[in-house]
Amino acid sequence: MPTTLINSEQTWLIWGFLLIVTAVALKLEQRYNWAQKLSAAVIGLLGAAILTNLRILPLESPVYDNIWTYVIPLSIPMLLFQSNLRRIFRESGRSLILFGIGALGTIVGAVAAHALLAGLIPNLREIAGMMTGSYIGGGVNFVALAQVFKLDKTLVSATTVADNFNMALYFIILVTIPRLGFFQKHFHHLPPVETAKKAEKAHAGLTPVDLAYLFAVSTAIVAVGNSAAAYFAAVIPADNFCSNLVRQLLGNSYLIITTATMLLATAFPRFCERIKGADAVGNFLISIFFVVIGVPASLPLIVKTAPLLLLFCFIMVCCNMLFSFVGAKIFHFSLEEAIIASNANIGGPATASAMAISQGWNSLIGPGIFVGLFGYIIGNYLGTIVGNLL
Repeated sequence: MPTTLINSEQTWLIWGFLLIVTAVALKLEQRYNWAQKLSAAVIGLLGAAILTNLRILPLESPVYDNIWTYVIPLSIPMLLFQSNLRRIFRESGRSLILFGIGALGTIVGAVAAHALLAGLIPNLREIAGMMTGSYIGGGVNFVALAQVFKLDKTLVSATTVADNFNMALYFIILVTIPRLGFFQKHFHHLPPVETAKKAEKAHAGLTPVDLAYLFAVSTAIVAVGNSAAAYFAAVIPADNFCSNLVRQLLGNSYLIITTATMLLATAFPRFCERIKGADAVGNFLISIFFVVIGVPASLPLIVKTAPLLLLFCFIMVCCNMLFSFVGAKIFHFSLEEAIIASNANIGGPATASAMAISQGWNSLIGPGIFVGLFGYIIGNYLGTIVGNLL
């Protein structure tokens, strides 16, 4: 282990550096257009990678292990408290059909890309499972499945860089498609409407009670999920493919946490909706994770590996778009619905709603959010299945 300025036992110094890098990355993304395109995830990852490659931060520390063990599981329920299945199905029926078709495209893309590149990228089966979850759900699924498949952290770092470059290219394509003559001519369209006004949000200040509820409920869900997963892993045999797959699913604490949160949000929606700060705190915890996965990053290996991973991710999103647009054509849905459904798959609810607002597709703002949340729910399941099948 090479000598570093800060050793692995200097817990407070390591925490300080990690949180400073996280804060800088989030602030840059909020303030500058170039940082929004790059994303706080990549800025944080690269910041940590620079600190470790300059031998300021250690490559290993109990701090990093604690973030993987405690911080990441806590973020999952926080980001899923709005996942009320009744509301998702009630308000987003048409978009949900297209979302499902796009999700199938993501799976087909993962299998096809794996077949093409399996001999060139290490651990591609696991990466395919992780990216299937991410391109059906979002960052929360990416994080969970990286843990499920126990991927090397350098590969996770390289995949994150490739994914973010791919996302930038993907969004450029999505914004351009409605302006192309072929798509204008051959697809149904929404009636023109004025750009949606920015919704005014009443953000009451968070109180200690709000945070107490948030952490108490999230911690309880994680505790139940870990205990249930440990029980299933102990009692379900791994004698054959089917029982082993069931063991992988039910013995996976992240899937149990996802399911428990979904059931809670569906059974007690008002209670979950009253938990303030869940989205903000959950995204903050995910941001810390992206800094931590940059710690073991070998920059030469990332430069060598990321281009192939970029190709892998691009094949996946192309298949997703192809299935989404063909599905829209077959079922006589509008081009705009296909774009938002695909965006909800690949980018998640935030980017889907943002695109709907920016393009003036007011009627698709809600469906984009809700089907994106549905992707959070099913992403871990489908990603785990694809990774195991491959």
